[in-house]
Amino acid sequence: MKPFAKRFLHVGLLAGGLFAIAIHLGCQSTGQKPSKLLGQPAPAWQLKDLEGKAVRSEDFKGKVVVLNFWATWCPPCRQEIPDFIALQKAYGNRGLAFVGVALDEEGASAVKPFAKDAGINYPLVIGDEKAVTAYESVEVVPTTYVIDRNGIIISRHIGSLTKAEMEQEIKPPLQ
Repeated sequence: MKPFAKRFLHVGLLAGGLFAIAIHLGCQSTGQKPSKLLGQPAPAWQLKDLEGKAVRSEDFKGKVVVLNFWATWCPPCRQEIPDFIALQKAYGNRGLAFVGVALDEEGASAVKPFAKDAGINYPLVIGDEKAVTAYESVEVVPTTYVIDRNGIIISRHIGSLTKAEMEQEIKPPLQ
């Protein structure tokens, strides 16, 4: 097992018990540190898509980006995907770009069939330790960042989001 994946797995198992509590109580009430990235330029990244092609954060310049760190084995992640698909369809022509950063240890071999079955209509890339570290050492999936058209992080959410919550986040920067 890769050190990155092993660390993520151990942290994920430990955080799993706390995850449900965090969802119900909200991030602030669990003592979670506020994001140091809010109001800052989003860290640049370059990751491979499911076909092995390089995808860069710069490819989404001028768009409102929803950067979602997730995994195929994560039930709350899987629950969000149909809403993300619907929102991408509804707002993509207005400059919205969902980007899923998959953190599956098996990489594209696990994500590709899942994405096809789920009908995911937005770019998926395979995360690496550098990207995870740049985004505050993502320890819980899903973790989602919303980045405005100027490349500034305007929100971070740890845990799953409803369609209504996400729509509330993306509408203002799309205007």
